[in-house]
Amino acid sequence: MPVVPNRASAHRTADELSRDLVARGLQAARDAIETEAAAVSALADRLDGVFLEVLLAVAQCEGHLVVTGLGKSGLVGRKIAATLASTGTPATFIHSGDALHGDSGAVTRRDLVLALSASGETAEVCAFARMLREREIPVIAMTGQEQSTLARLATYTLDTMVLREADPLNLAPTASTTASLAMGDALACALVVLRSFSHHDFAQFHPSGALGKRLAEEQA
Repeated sequence: MPVVPNRASAHRTADELSRDLVARGLQAARDAIETEAAAVSALADRLDGVFLEVLLAVAQCEGHLVVTGLGKSGLVGRKIAATLASTGTPATFIHSGDALHGDSGAVTRRDLVLALSASGETAEVCAFARMLREREIPVIAMTGQEQSTLARLATYTLDTMVLREADPLNLAPTASTTASLAMGDALACALVVLRSFSHHDFAQFHPSGALGKRLAEEQA
């Protein structure tokens, strides 16, 4: 006699499976936060002589700090450039792919270039760095691989190595991009101090939005 499946039992099994997946998903989320927090915390011990050299080079730069990258590192680079620009450091972003199709002409010998690549082997970023080296324009590499092609091409290397990415597969740029973003913020914050950048200065660059309104009220 055929066995008739118990619908209530089938529903309980599905519900239990769903609860198990949710629990595992939440644990993955917690692990991601902890992994990225550890990656950022580890950067504090790397603010050594090289970081100081980079800090002084950017502070003394007569032109712009040109930030470049590709993919996720490029997106992080755009944010770093925007933060620097809004806090008193003339900065702009050039996509590494576009740089190889003419946009590299925007970079002059008065500029510095900050090149981001977690692996240090991104072909377009390395090609751009090689072009800059031939033109004797200093390059700051921000990479997790100090022995990489990009690091060898650079004048300075900021180490953003992470032990692993934050996703369960250890593949998606997560902890590595967070570390790069934090290193960029660290550089911007140090430059705020070196430049004696004030609330009044920030208000001049940021007149719009809720933040601009609050600063205007404080300056009134």
